[in-house]
Amino acid sequence: MIVLFDTDVVLDVLLDRTPFVEAALLLFDHAEQKAIHGYLCATTITNIYYIARPRVGKAVALNRIRELLDIFEIALVNRSVLSMAVDGSFSDFEDGVLYESARRVGAEFIVTRNASDFEKAEIPVYSPDDLNALIDLRDAEEVDTGGV
Repeated sequence: MIVLFDTDVVLDVLLDRTPFVEAALLLFDHAEQKAIHGYLCATTITNIYYIARPRVGKAVALNRIRELLDIFEIALVNRSVLSMAVDGSFSDFEDGVLYESARRVGAEFIVTRNASDFEKAEIPVYSPDDLNALIDLRDAEEVDTGGV
């Protein structure tokens, strides 16, 4: 299961945003344990640093970036991704970039708390709670069928 994480879900964990942090942490655990193949858009990394640094300081922000790089793969942002986002149907350019990056890595799902930002997406979009439920269901089905 290839999942691209929207920036808001990552910030929920890094900034300990209640009540969202619990569901997001569970998804991080799934990615860290390789139960899902987690991706972050390259721009998410720079945005997180920009947002987190004033709140937690430079050293902590960079340490958190290192931790993210240990857990997640990075979906690249290149000329093609940017061109597709510029010409795409998303009203928000940043969301368009994230979506095009997700397409490039073959993401099966995008996880976000702002599903309305991805109404034009052809990739299924889930909230953290809903994606956790889907993962639990998939895991239960694998146990029932013996992993077949």
